[in-house]
Amino acid sequence: MTDQNPFEAMMKMSQDWAKSMNVDMDAFTPKGFENLWPTMPAETMEMFFGKGVNPEGLDAKTRLMLTLAGLTVLGAQAEAQIRLTVRHLVEAGASKQEIAEVIAQMGMFAGVPAMTKAMELATDVLDKDDNA
Repeated sequence: MTDQNPFEAMMKMSQDWAKSMNVDMDAFTPKGFENLWPTMPAETMEMFFGKGVNPEGLDAKTRLMLTLAGLTVLGAQAEAQIRLTVRHLVEAGASKQEIAEVIAQMGMFAGVPAMTKAMELATDVLDKDDNA
């Protein structure tokens, strides 16, 4: 019998398998991963998940704000998704103030650490947008 935790053993086995598939896998970082996906034009967002689908429903900007709120409440763990959502929000016409307000409001539900992390990620995206 072994003293090793079964979860740790499973994780080690998975890591070893991933390394055998790609020896550089231990150096992989998801930072910047969202750059592989282009920002959709505002018209496309509106057509696919805005008023194009439901003329009486929410517009794309509002839906993206709700998405950002949800990602923040989850603890701002999905860094690539938050960055991508902020990028799409800018394209959909959201102001920096609106983006900051959505994240700040979630501080009441997600806590200050999650709000702070989401705000840092959004600021990083918005600062890049200013420099472009």
